[in-house]
Amino acid sequence: MIPKRLINSLAPIRICDNGGWTDTWFAEHGQVFNIGVSPYVEVQIEAGPLENQSDRIIIHAENYGDRYPMPAEKSKWNRHPLLEATIERMRVPESLALQVTIFSQAPAAASTGTSAAVTVALIGALDHLTPGRLTPHEVAYTAHSVEVDMLKNQSGIQDQLCSAYGGINFIEMHHYPHASVSQIQVPDSVWWELERRLALIYLGKPHSSSELHRKVIQRLEAAGPDCQEIADLRGTAVKSRDALYAGDFAALGQAMIENTEAQSRLHPDLVSAQARRVFEIAQAHGALGWKVNGAGGEGGSITLLSNSLSSAKRLMLREIEQENDAFRNIPVSLSQYGLRTWELDGE
Repeated sequence: MIPKRLINSLAPIRICDNGGWTDTWFAEHGQVFNIGVSPYVEVQIEAGPLENQSDRIIIHAENYGDRYPMPAEKSKWNRHPLLEATIERMRVPESLALQVTIFSQAPAAASTGTSAAVTVALIGALDHLTPGRLTPHEVAYTAHSVEVDMLKNQSGIQDQLCSAYGGINFIEMHHYPHASVSQIQVPDSVWWELERRLALIYLGKPHSSSELHRKVIQRLEAAGPDCQEIADLRGTAVKSRDALYAGDFAALGQAMIENTEAQSRLHPDLVSAQARRVFEIAQAHGALGWKVNGAGGEGGSITLLSNSLSSAKRLMLREIEQENDAFRNIPVSLSQYGLRTWELDGE
């Protein structure tokens, strides 16, 4: 048996991104509050000496039941371009043969920064194959570069930073894409209470609204980085940070609601009818806050912040899932750590 290196990595997804949309090129500068949570993206790399030049790198996208050789040419990156571009960017040593397995329990395109977590986890694992180690900030910016420079996608920076750092973050983007991350440190009782109150609701279908987002971006670009819409979103990040430091969950919930309404002012379709129905149910059960995750639009997911009664939260979640067969509560826990990578000898 050929000795193998077995490299593992985990990266959290992101919820409750108050101030989202302000970490983008058209906002120029921004402030975002967000929270890193499980379920994680998992990457495992089996690496050994190259014996056969063909099929040198095998990609196993486990969620899709898809296992295939890494295309040698960029023009053939058409199955999972994000994975293929990331592997290309990290320059795997030519002396190695790899099988790269990627898995996540989070639904794809759930507006929780899953694609950023995939890229962060994959970069972290591949980084173990070359000399030196990237810092969390370097991992985040490499992941961002894969999206915007190699694949020419629209992408802010907050998702990658949250996945790399984990925890609860206040991100200040001084000038796109340069940002600093201040991790919010709170007493254990506040951390545990926040974790107990949070809920992630998947609306039953992948987030898909690229044309809508294109229209919003055109409007914001024309209005300029200091327009009122962008300023309103920035302000919710500051309010969220201050509320959490004070252990004031009512104020945090209000900041979430203000952010969602600010998103709606960008374009009413950024907050879908399905999302508003979930808000109505949550409000009826005394929830303190609700936030459309990510940029908004059809599909995707919502973060809810319940009141102090666990029984009220459980009843709320049952009613939400009974409202629509597609609605699903995804259990989450706060991720104390961001990207984690470690290596074992192959067995």
